[in-house]
Amino acid sequence: MPTPIEAIRGVVNACQALPNVITGGQPAQSHLEALKAAGTAVILNIRPHAEPHPMDEPAAVRALGMEYVNVPVGGRDLNDATLDRVREVLTANRSRTVFFHCASANRVGGTLIPFLMLDEGMEEEDAIEIATRVGLRSPELLRWALDYVRRHQ
Repeated sequence: MPTPIEAIRGVVNACQALPNVITGGQPAQSHLEALKAAGTAVILNIRPHAEPHPMDEPAAVRALGMEYVNVPVGGRDLNDATLDRVREVLTANRSRTVFFHCASANRVGGTLIPFLMLDEGMEEEDAIEIATRVGLRSPELLRWALDYVRRHQ
């Protein structure tokens, strides 16, 4: 049986961010099947519905018996409610393995920072290092995340 990180081999920016949080870009059907076999319970997709998707991911995930959660992160979605929801999903699933993805993991890296700092107790430098390893490249997403953290500490 593969581990969750082995299950997403070939996914852009595949990363083990935390013991129970695997991150990356868009998975294929075969990755979802491997994630299920590796014991993953939740797929957290932060791609907006308007983006092109290679498959009906919600249906594919549910057919495999995993939980599917979509929290869109895009232009108008860069607000506190979005980060609140991502934190809620990650916090509620601390005892289960979550695959957290967008198209390339850039947005995943940005939205992970508040959870790392506020819920996991990490220092800013450590959270940014993990977010960068995950795939964060956008200064705008970094500013958004850090502004949120400063207002919620």
